Order: sequence, then C-alpha cells, then structure tokens
Amino acid sequence: MRDTLRGLKVFGLAALLASAAAPAFADGEINIYSYRQPDLIKPLLDAFTKDTGIKTNVLFLDKGLVERLQAEGANSPADVILTVDISRLTEAKEAGVTQPVVGDAVIEKDIPAAYRDPEGNWFGLTTRGRVVYASKDRVAQNDITYEELADPKWKGKICTRDGQHSYNIGLISSMIAHHGEAETEKWLTGLKENLARKPDGGDRDQAKAIFAGECDIALGNSYYVGLMMTNDKEPEQKDWAGAIKVLFPNTKDRGTHVNVSGMALAKNAPNKENALKFMEFLASGEAQKIYAEQVFEYPVMPGAEPSAIVKSFGEIKPDSLPLAEIAANRKKASELVDKVGYNDGPTQ
Repeated sequence: MRDTLRGLKVFGLAALLASAAAPAFADGEINIYSYRQPDLIKPLLDAFTKDTGIKTNVLFLDKGLVERLQAEGANSPADVILTVDISRLTEAKEAGVTQPVVGDAVIEKDIPAAYRDPEGNWFGLTTRGRVVYASKDRVAQNDITYEELADPKWKGKICTRDGQHSYNIGLISSMIAHHGEAETEKWLTGLKENLARKPDGGDRDQAKAIFAGECDIALGNSYYVGLMMTNDKEPEQKDWAGAIKVLFPNTKDRGTHVNVSGMALAKNAPNKENALKFMEFLASGEAQKIYAEQVFEYPVMPGAEPSAIVKSFGEIKPDSLPLAEIAANRKKASELVDKVGYNDGPTQ
C-alpha cells in the first residue's frame, strides 16, 4: 500500500508504534485518515489551521483505510476519517472504527438528517450527482431517466466504469431501494446489453470515450465535469468536457441519485476535542464554500450555493431517499453486478 504525500504533513508507520501510555501526538494537532485526494482537501485544512491554530496531519490512502484502522486498534492515532462515498462511510461504521457524535448543535444544524447516519457515526459534507454524460453532437434529448438506460434504443451506445466501483454500487443500490431486487436485475441486464464495450477506466475516461466517438452516453459523477473543464495541467480534458452535456436523470419524478463526501470521528481518537472542532468546521458555511469551489460538488448546508461552474450544468433535483437506506442495499447491488456478468460487457 502506498501512502501519498502532496505538500501535506504526513505521519508515518513509526508514529503508529509509539507507546500507548503517551499521547500519539502533541496537543494542538489532529490526525486525519483520508480517502480524499490531498490536493482537494488542502484548502480546507489550511483554512482550519488559520482559524484555530490546530495543525493537521494527513494520511492519504486510496484503499485499505478501514483495515488499517482495525489493525491499529486502540493505539490508532487517527482522529477523523474523511471518505468519498456512502459505501465507505457505512463500511467504516460497520467495521467498528468510528464512534458516534450525538447532540452536536453545530453539526446537526448545518447537515440535514438525510445526509447523516441516524446514530451519528458519519456525516455527509458535499453531494455529487450520478449523472449522464451525453454527446452534444449525437444526443438531441435533454431529459433522461436511469430506467431508460436499459432501453434497446441505446444498444452499443453506453460507456461506464467497473460495475463494482463504489459509485456504481451506490446507484444500483438506489435502484434496488426504489424498484426492488428483481426489477433492478432486469434493468442492470438491459444496461449491460446496451454497453459499447466492457466497463473500463474512470469517470473521466467515459467522457474521453464520448469525445472519441466510442459511445454516445455514459454514467459519471457531476464534479468530474468541473475538474475536466478547469484542468490546465492536462488541457485535453477540457476537450472531453466540451464534447458532453450533463443530464440529470429522473428530474421529473424522484430525482437524481446523489452520493456524498463525508466525515466520521475515529473510534479511538486521541485528540477528540480538536477532532470535534474540525468536524464542526467542515460542517460550517466557510468550509462548505471552499469545498464547493474546490471540488465542484454541492454543499449539504441548506441555502449554501454551488460554484458558478456547477450551476452551469443546470438544476439538480436530488433524490430525497436517505443515504443510509440506500447503503443498506450495497451487498445486494454487488451480487447483482456479478450475477448478470456486468463487467463482461455486452453479449456478442
């Protein structure tokens, strides 16, 4: 497992082996285990330290975060967990590496109930829509539903990433919540048969495939469009973004499936007081604004505005189904992906 340092202070394995009798770190610090890319959260950390004087130490892991916390046990230095979707938040809770935060007036005021664990083990910070990328040149319609993706009219015209990826598992889980397992299996089979190729790559690769003419529509997270539009380091991604329009599925009925970035208090947080200050900061209007501008997601705080770029995608109507209810179906969703052979691609 490779730990990534990108301009942030990262603590190493040696610190994890420090004596349990001594504090893991000095007062005035917090230790963050993060699935979020360091570059995306650095502005938040800088603002928090400027406001409070509390230093932040960040360990970035692209996988295995929960397993690491379990292995560290009571000696873990982790104070706060930052994750990128509901599946990972739920995984952390079920693995017993979080502790509840109940009755915090700041957090509960700023984060609506639909975006937090009923028992207080995790809290959503921003949302992103699981939207449809559609070719501006080859797709005339501007309305679509998830159910329509199984319509044979799209045969050979859809691209997606791996069906087992947590972003797709979240969507499939929401379909189960709305339609039941049997209907979702039929839908997923139809979607599979409409694929232009085997699922591959990330969400940005789906936009690239549309640009290249390999498919006409694709599933992707809304925030990737903003990241592509503003990518000066890889300007070809601006061309990919320019080739697509964002369609928000099910706008005329239940709304678009949304997922969250989120936070949780680590079970054995050695700097709990500072950790709670950080969590309150992340729920605040200041942090929500930074998040919205930096990562092109939607703030969960009522009344907080998304960035101008995100507004340019059009109006989103989020599905109001509680995320905890959706997450309860993720095991069934994963099993359906395998059952229909989704990752094998369309039947030839």
